[in-house]
Amino acid sequence: MASRGGAVKNIFVKLIVGAGQAAPTPPVGPALGSKGVKAIDFCKEFNARTASYAPGVPIPVALIVKPDRSFTFELKSPPTGYLLLRAAGIEKGAAEVGPGKPFAGEISLKHVYEIAKIKKTDDRHKAIEMENIVKGVIATAKSMGINVVV
Repeated sequence: MASRGGAVKNIFVKLIVGAGQAAPTPPVGPALGSKGVKAIDFCKEFNARTASYAPGVPIPVALIVKPDRSFTFELKSPPTGYLLLRAAGIEKGAAEVGPGKPFAGEISLKHVYEIAKIKKTDDRHKAIEMENIVKGVIATAKSMGINVVV
């Protein structure tokens, strides 16, 4: 029986996995197994490629599963919110954000710049001006109740 519509398409999967901690257990195993990918193969390669990160740092992954069930994946930089919390030395952002509300933490402009440099390594940020990435990091900090001091 011929498939309708012609060509078979690649499947795109997004995951966030702790650096060096990929295992064929949930959430990785079921997410990949349902697409026909051997999770253990992904885990070995992911753990090898994230060996330079501190264990457990959340790493977003964009995985493309091809029709023959082979795959490729791209590692992205850790989420901005995670990096901001680490820089501020806090566990979570403020419950309420706005005028008169206390800040959950504080970071310097140097921290913001360092986070922006990390984000600039992502393919999707390569064409964006550094100044705009910095503005985005500051906006994310404000939304989390983290004060940026000069």
